[in-house]
Amino acid sequence: MWNEIESPHFTYLNASAYPKVGLFFNEAIHWLASRHHDSSVDVIVAFDLMERKLLEIPLPDDFDHGLVYYGLWVFEEFLSIWNMNFHNHTLEIWVMKEYKLHFSWTKTLVIPIDDDILYFSPIYSTKSGDIIGTDGDRGLVKYNDKGLPLEYLEMNLNASEVAMYKESLLSFPVDREQV
Repeated sequence: MWNEIESPHFTYLNASAYPKVGLFFNEAIHWLASRHHDSSVDVIVAFDLMERKLLEIPLPDDFDHGLVYYGLWVFEEFLSIWNMNFHNHTLEIWVMKEYKLHFSWTKTLVIPIDDDILYFSPIYSTKSGDIIGTDGDRGLVKYNDKGLPLEYLEMNLNASEVAMYKESLLSFPVDREQV
């Protein structure tokens, strides 16, 4: 059954050259997108599953690298965006300290990436602050919370994207009228 939802009066395009999976965080699914009629405006679009509303979250003001090689993820329990800077071979991590509050974006970490690694895509941050990610399709890399490399596991991932998931006994809310 289809339902119409309230939404901003914008049409969005995927901000990436290839489709990305949405990030589930804080009871909403998040995507990086560009406004269709103003492709110079990149935003995070979130669909709140509980309220069934679409909302727009602006990127940090100082995030001026453009969305070339980037992604959304959860870092230290905050909605975060990472961006690979190929000019100085670093990975920048920005976190939103207070969800949905634009002024709370903070550049938290800048990690120098080893020269043997072409690019780095973070997947998961551990409770101790370690960052685990891929170097494309060659393997997994682990950095500590200071950006120092800890481990490298070479493997053929044969995948363009790797994701983390948590099992749960809870299910998505169901509209009683549909049952």
